[in-house]
Amino acid sequence: MIFTPIVYLLLNANEYDPQMLKDLRSLTGVENAYALYGVHDIIVKTKTDNMKKTKAVHDRIRKMKNIKSTLTLIAHEE
Repeated sequence: MIFTPIVYLLLNANEYDPQMLKDLRSLTGVENAYALYGVHDIIVKTKTDNMKKTKAVHDRIRKMKNIKSTLTLIAHEE
């Protein structure tokens, strides 16, 4: 069985800016990003070939302007 990492990131921003969604969606490895109402500001879905690439995508996201905190959720299909 080949494991394809499908990972969701819940993001909190210092200051939300709609441009953030466009910037996130333009990153290689990001399938989509949506604004949220509630505890978190944004949810990002990433999908890559392996966890090393997933980590690289997440590192880029964490370094983006206005990202205060992240919560990572790794999904798998059985």
